[in-house]
Amino acid sequence: MNNNEWDQFASIKGGTDKLFDTPEKPGPFCFNQEVAAVFPDMIKRSVPGYGFTLDLIKDVARLLVRENSNLFDLGCSLGAITLALKSGVLASGIEADSVTIHAIDSSQAMISRAKEHISSFQASVPITLHCGDITMHEYCNASLIVLAYTLQFIEPEKRLDLLKKIHAGLNPGGGLILVEKIHDEDEALQGISTELHHEFKRRNGYSELEIAQKRQALENVLRTETEQAHIKRFREAGFSKTILLGKHYAFASWLAIK
Repeated sequence: MNNNEWDQFASIKGGTDKLFDTPEKPGPFCFNQEVAAVFPDMIKRSVPGYGFTLDLIKDVARLLVRENSNLFDLGCSLGAITLALKSGVLASGIEADSVTIHAIDSSQAMISRAKEHISSFQASVPITLHCGDITMHEYCNASLIVLAYTLQFIEPEKRLDLLKKIHAGLNPGGGLILVEKIHDEDEALQGISTELHHEFKRRNGYSELEIAQKRQALENVLRTETEQAHIKRFREAGFSKTILLGKHYAFASWLAIK
């Protein structure tokens, strides 16, 4: 197996994302069978810095994981981040089978495909998959929790309670990796950010129709916030230390320590 987490993700079998190449008005975006079938291609072509994010998660896991603890991947989709966590555990040098990785997603279509993908790799670190609502799940004895590209799909009024629950479930010194698409309150700056993201998609083969149709499908489903709003919520949830570890266009990655 190639050690590069991006190559692991690229190895997932799937089709080409053509879900938004017709002029019919799209329905609200959801993580159904159709999305799951093309998800690797969709992510690679529409999310800047995804490969960096996988490597970042692996490296942070290597630093923070402790024996006899849990790791959580919230909104695990097809399991690429779960495998990055596994690689981090193996690189840490600790007793790998003393750690359990819990991968959670509300989409049964995603969980079913994640199970197939993860099972194709050697299970040297115990991995448990759960289909359920991450806002209802209980977290305990955690050395690291990852919430990547997921909070933006949670109802805004539930986000603080979720972060408080995550904070309570972390062991002292444990961390939360949060990766989110953000927006800027300044309309001119936000316009530049949007255009840069659209150009990224054009370079990866998406047409103007596909870009517009997907943007419409995501309206009121993916609800972004400002960088300041996220930092404020970290404090309100109880995290005393936070650091911005990366930013690719409008996609930001933070580490918050308990």
